[in-house]
Amino acid sequence: MIKRKLVLSFPENIVTQPITYKLVKEFNLEFNILRAEITPNMEGKMLIELRGDKDQIDQSIEYLTGTGVSVQEAAKDIIIDMNQCVDCGVCTSLCITQALILDNKSFKLKFNKDKCILCELCLDCCPVSAIKVHI
Repeated sequence: MIKRKLVLSFPENIVTQPITYKLVKEFNLEFNILRAEITPNMEGKMLIELRGDKDQIDQSIEYLTGTGVSVQEAAKDIIIDMNQCVDCGVCTSLCITQALILDNKSFKLKFNKDKCILCELCLDCCPVSAIKVHI
């Protein structure tokens, strides 16, 4: 079993169609919606994490693109320069998924990339700019 983070872009003409439910029903995949938004002009964007067999994930991507959904790998990644970080904890107060926490014993910042939804709220709050986005 593998997992992949993908960014799905839905054009206006298909944003209301039930497309993603087939990822579970027909491709036997687990998926987690990490972020989703619909813009005022009714285009949709979704960051999802798919889990399943590689072949099934590849087939589901073919299905999605066949319906008109644009599929891209989530190329962004949050990087924390631990040499620069002062473990102040400001970022932990903004992290809605608790991907960033202060260890109870060491009071050092811990980052769990699997919980991160790439919302980027932590970027601007870091007083020493130790948090960056790697593209």
